[in-house]
Amino acid sequence: MLPLVLLLGLQTGMSAKQPAYFAAVLIGSLVLGGVGWLIAAVLGFARARAFGASTRWFSFAAVCLLIYHIQFILLGFVTFMGAQQNDFDSVLQFGAFLNVFVVLGAICAIMGFVRLTNPPR
Repeated sequence: MLPLVLLLGLQTGMSAKQPAYFAAVLIGSLVLGGVGWLIAAVLGFARARAFGASTRWFSFAAVCLLIYHIQFILLGFVTFMGAQQNDFDSVLQFGAFLNVFVVLGAICAIMGFVRLTNPPR
């Protein structure tokens, strides 16, 4: 089944029309997501002393996802600059590490849940 899906993706006659609202939705969701994770990180670190280590770990996860949003915007900038110079090696080098902060955020969230189920007394 997988080779059939790959063959469908390799067809040269396929084309898609980009919707007019695509750029606005993409940039808007990145900006709003970044602001949301920034608020979550600030509130989490502000309340970490009162609620314990689990809140601090969740705040670290929020910071990782905030960095991910910034990294995604920087990837767009690197892509734009690479397209002007016709050099996409830097785009691939930068994009190879795109999901590193998502993985780190997941690890921090897991640690937050572990600390949440075993709170200090």
